[in-house]
Amino acid sequence: MEPPPAFAVNYQLRTRQELERIEALGLAPYAQAAGGSAGRLHPEPEHPYRTGYQRDRARVVHSRAFRRLEYKTQVFLNETGDHVRTRLTHTIEVASISRTMACALGANEDLAEVIALAHDLGHAPYGHCGESKLDELMRAHGGFEHNIQSLRIVEKLEIKYPAFPGLNLSHEVIEGLRKHHQGFDRAAFGVHPAERFPRPSLEAQLANLADEITYHGHDLDDGLDHGLIHVDQLAGLSVWKLCTDQVRQQFPALSLHPKKFVTYAIRALIDYQVADVVRETLQRLNEAGVRHADDVRRHPVPLASYSHGLKQANAQLRTFLFENVYRHPSISEVNDRGCEMIETVFAAYLSDPSLMGGYLDSQGCGQSIERTVCDYIAGMTDRFLRQEFARLTGTAPAGS
Repeated sequence: MEPPPAFAVNYQLRTRQELERIEALGLAPYAQAAGGSAGRLHPEPEHPYRTGYQRDRARVVHSRAFRRLEYKTQVFLNETGDHVRTRLTHTIEVASISRTMACALGANEDLAEVIALAHDLGHAPYGHCGESKLDELMRAHGGFEHNIQSLRIVEKLEIKYPAFPGLNLSHEVIEGLRKHHQGFDRAAFGVHPAERFPRPSLEAQLANLADEITYHGHDLDDGLDHGLIHVDQLAGLSVWKLCTDQVRQQFPALSLHPKKFVTYAIRALIDYQVADVVRETLQRLNEAGVRHADDVRRHPVPLASYSHGLKQANAQLRTFLFENVYRHPSISEVNDRGCEMIETVFAAYLSDPSLMGGYLDSQGCGQSIERTVCDYIAGMTDRFLRQEFARLTGTAPAGS
């Protein structure tokens, strides 16, 4: 018996237009669709089979600034443990939670993710202590703030393309990185009628909350893992008690294994916060009656939010973390040492800019020497800062 004739197949490539059509069909009316983007500052041909936000994600992930996050402090130095969070692992966790919430709400997952991936690119070495020190050193020259520095990186400092500086990201990604700016200009690239909005997109608002949810969970986890805090100290935190009561009810035997119990309780804490934001945001969207992504931007208050009860509980949790983790003597000692190194290196470069090697020639044109020095130091990893301090002072590289 002869085999049946083979059926001819003709698979087709999913073009960008097809992806945008599929995306638009699956998104809620208030989501920011890639096909409705305001574009890029420097016009480029569209990609044949990737949406604009998918291209933006790749540009961030392939940037030098993104790779450096692996060796930048979140709370604990990279070398202090195999499982400690760094800026890179924090960023990946934020991106994951951003996608989860965006998916549940019918928002644009790609846009929420790329905003999350880029949100910490501007962090200085040694975390918030390093940021405060650079701000102090730059007080007479415009200051320093890591969110604004993230914008400088993606708009100017990354050098990857011959036709323009920066990564030339889509307007909506840039909008999402302007966390503390007053007003969001949708007409930035001349595509839409001029209008200033008090809010960014829903995707940007979700990424901002995902950042908070992530460090609520992992800073508790790292603090417990490093012995800075003990689980008994958490009993007075309302959100911790709520989550641990649920874990005990669901898995009674887990209480016999303290480390496993804490690990699952952290997971439950994050899950509880994500679910709360999704429920509260959906309720607010329905009550506001939004019909378009710009309706979210026009709304007088953020539509992505915790419930009132969780907002209060998180304020209590943040106070606890500041008092018991971020200001713990062992953390403060390391951070203070990092700030001393930043100050020394800053002064040395300012005195002799040639010590920065070729960086001055590649980045310093058209701005003050102070800003160039600040950009260079802000981009350093903790490790490279220690190496530069050792080189400039003639001392052995410090371990912290």
